[in-house]
Amino acid sequence: MAADKERDMTSGVIWKELLLFFLPLLLSTLFQQLYNAVDAVIVGKFAGTKALAAVGGSPAVIINLIVSIFVALTTGSSVITAQLYGAGKVTELKKSIGTSLTFFTLMGFVLIFIFEPLVYQILRLLGTPSDTIKDAADYLYIWYTCFPVLMLLNAEMGILRAVGDSKTPLVFMMISCIINIILDLIFVIVFTMGVRGVAWATVISMTVNMVLCTVKILRAQDDLRIGLHDLKIDRVMLKKMMEIGIPSAVSGSMYGISNMILQVSINSLGTVVVASWALSGKVDGVYWATSGAFGSAVTTFIGQNYGAGKTDRIKKAFRVSLILFMPLTLLLCILIMGFAPALLPVFSDDPLVQETTYEVLTYFVPYYLLWSFIELLSGVMRGCGEVKIPVLISALGICVFRIIWVSTICAVNNSLFSVSICYPISWAVTDAAMLIHFLRWRKKL
Repeated sequence: MAADKERDMTSGVIWKELLLFFLPLLLSTLFQQLYNAVDAVIVGKFAGTKALAAVGGSPAVIINLIVSIFVALTTGSSVITAQLYGAGKVTELKKSIGTSLTFFTLMGFVLIFIFEPLVYQILRLLGTPSDTIKDAADYLYIWYTCFPVLMLLNAEMGILRAVGDSKTPLVFMMISCIINIILDLIFVIVFTMGVRGVAWATVISMTVNMVLCTVKILRAQDDLRIGLHDLKIDRVMLKKMMEIGIPSAVSGSMYGISNMILQVSINSLGTVVVASWALSGKVDGVYWATSGAFGSAVTTFIGQNYGAGKTDRIKKAFRVSLILFMPLTLLLCILIMGFAPALLPVFSDDPLVQETTYEVLTYFVPYYLLWSFIELLSGVMRGCGEVKIPVLISALGICVFRIIWVSTICAVNNSLFSVSICYPISWAVTDAAMLIHFLRWRKKL
């Protein structure tokens, strides 16, 4: 967090400040998607369709549930840190950083003890195919050991980005990505470790990333530098973080639970569909990386300006974000559908998997504009600390809607189409409700 790396976004040209912060953030998330994609390529090519289904099926849904809950909790830390940084409150800012690092590390160790005895039970509950359940369990038993690393890493990256430093997480992510790819190749191809090799490669590369971020924060050379004496939980600061983080975590848990319920329907359609469903997420990962990065950039930008009391700048930033984000989303949708036929053979030699994956993409990709609008509205309100009602809208419009859909439509006619189409429909419902609330909230702002 050296002074030349921080970015004060409370002044300057809005579109320029947004893009200068967004682009390194985007590259960072793209590198993360890259090594996720490399995992899929190596597993699909050298371990086969069953191994691809084992890693990308039920384990992916379980991991996404856990990550979404606790990464959402770190959102509270990021927002509070951005607001304090924008307001120039250095003493409170140090308390925020110390509280965040200490609390989320402890949470990671708690997660290990909770998760370890439940692995097989959860996989069976999801109806994981019998020919993949052992590999899926092996993968999870290794992966869950990195919970403390994962929690601390996300807290640290959130802190760096909250003070406007999106370049440092990018550099560390690139290093982590290179390490992950090299270890994937060694563990899976040379040592033929299969899914275990992929899991260990992820754990080791993530640990390296976390260590680099920790050293960066502890060695900052300006008035934001914290020492070991700052690594303690301040109850008042933690309460502020949780007021934002807990509603976000509730929403994240509902997303995860609804996806787990949908995964049960997907698992019942066979190993090829499970592998194809997992593979579709690798092909369109560039969109989700872009969407997440832009949402984070908007939240940080709005958070800093909200802390500085610049509400006019917040309103202008929303309009600028619309102009930047929507055309970018449309371009990505066109590129994904255009290049998908050429990309799919890279991931799998199975023609049926390739065909089914492209079918899945046709149910999702053309409708990503709907999700982009949700991401943007949520990012603006989250930066101002307005989270409870947006979270409720998302929970009802997306999560509850999908659960009802699976319990009714899919129960009568369970097919790849019936499962997939509930995603864009739920986005449209949520868009309408979110826009109504946003317009009312904006008047109060």
